[in-house]
Amino acid sequence: MTIWITPDQLKAKKRGREAVQIHRFEAIPPELQHLGVGKKYFIRTYGCQMNVHDSETMAGLLEMMGYRPAADEREADVILFNTCAIRENAEDKVFGELGRLKPLKTINPGLILGVCGCMAQEEAVVEKILQKYQHVDLVFGTHNIHRLPYLLKEALFSKEMVVEVWSKEGDIVEQLPKVRQEGMKAWVNIMYGCDKFCTYCIVPYTRGKERSRLPQDVLAEIRDLARQGYKEVTLLGQNVNAYGKDFTDRQYSFADLLDDVRKIDIPRVRFTTSHPKDFDDRLIEVLAKGGNLVEHIHLPVQSGNTTILKRMARKYTREEYLTLVEKIKRAIPGVSLTTDIIVGFPGETEEQFADTLSLVEEVQFDSAFTFIYSPRPGTPAAKYDDDVPMEVKKERLERLNELQGRISRQKNEQLRGQIVEVLVEGESKTDPDVLSGRTRTNKLVHFQGPKSLIGQLVNVKITHPQTWTLKGEWVGQQANEWVEAVQ
Repeated sequence: MTIWITPDQLKAKKRGREAVQIHRFEAIPPELQHLGVGKKYFIRTYGCQMNVHDSETMAGLLEMMGYRPAADEREADVILFNTCAIRENAEDKVFGELGRLKPLKTINPGLILGVCGCMAQEEAVVEKILQKYQHVDLVFGTHNIHRLPYLLKEALFSKEMVVEVWSKEGDIVEQLPKVRQEGMKAWVNIMYGCDKFCTYCIVPYTRGKERSRLPQDVLAEIRDLARQGYKEVTLLGQNVNAYGKDFTDRQYSFADLLDDVRKIDIPRVRFTTSHPKDFDDRLIEVLAKGGNLVEHIHLPVQSGNTTILKRMARKYTREEYLTLVEKIKRAIPGVSLTTDIIVGFPGETEEQFADTLSLVEEVQFDSAFTFIYSPRPGTPAAKYDDDVPMEVKKERLERLNELQGRISRQKNEQLRGQIVEVLVEGESKTDPDVLSGRTRTNKLVHFQGPKSLIGQLVNVKITHPQTWTLKGEWVGQQANEWVEAVQ
């Protein structure tokens, strides 16, 4: 079996001082440009927005090779699983899918099955694939996506599994092709990697050290999206607040970048995700200017207890987080705050969990992503005694979700009768006759209207607030004319 490069977690933990090189992607060689003509690809994406955006880049590269998207796995000639390593159940799903697809290789011997993304950066995962999933043809990681055309060619013409996973983070490759959802919402990477090393998190090992894109490259990409008519841009990074801290030739922070993006003619600008430790006063000052900078901030807290936060290596206290929230609320009236919370971290007592409940009550988050702690091999917390019984974790999660549900319902109830701006994203998942979209504060709204509104910004009056969604009526002159026409 030929193996090119497999991951090494010890190497991945190191933070070298080598300068990050910036490369400009121009094109793939002529011999690769027609390799996929008449063939189709299917990408299944797991995990965060960064993975979604990586999949857009993979799709762009595949379409440069002549491939076209497949409606489902059965008609695909290339299937890629772009994976997430944050939680154990995400990995279990991927292995389950790999097993399920094995018969497809018998039906279609020419099918290329690939695993990429964060899971591929883990030594144990690649070893498991090599031993138990030998029907996989291709494995590559997060740092060498730009090499997909070359790796795919090797997989097509080789009878052996192709594995190329770089343990040292890659350089920054600009101008890679992307297949985006046309004219509506776009993801824009502003940086890669994370240097925070929270004790429970595998991301610093799978995504590497922090590397910021040059501001001129980020701004040029957003201006181009504005020219194409995009309505919303989300700036992406594992910790966007650390943007620019790795620059050695300039003083230019995330706040500076947002201040420049604010001047670009695009209706909405979001960002995710931010770390409370790096959320400074200058950033709050810029966000308070409003305009296209929306009133929604995702601010992961993880725990409401200072002792647990210290064991997590979050580098802030409960009191510091609450002070930050107070500053944000004072500067940005009507701001929507969302968060991430881990329940049952090793050593968490009932009293410490009660601190999380009281923090949630005090902050009044609009919504929260809540998780039961899941040890990730290779992280410091994986060596801790996981001493909170699963039944206790589940019971705490239930209490937390019940509290957050009550708060979310109360927050949404305050919008009853109000008119909000909604970016219409498409049909409701449960009813094709209903449209759905999001407010500036990232709340999901359902309402009736013509399909021609998809991709547009419209005004909706909230009539029936619910816990996780809002129901409303399209308002305005066009809405009146549409109602008259359908009646």
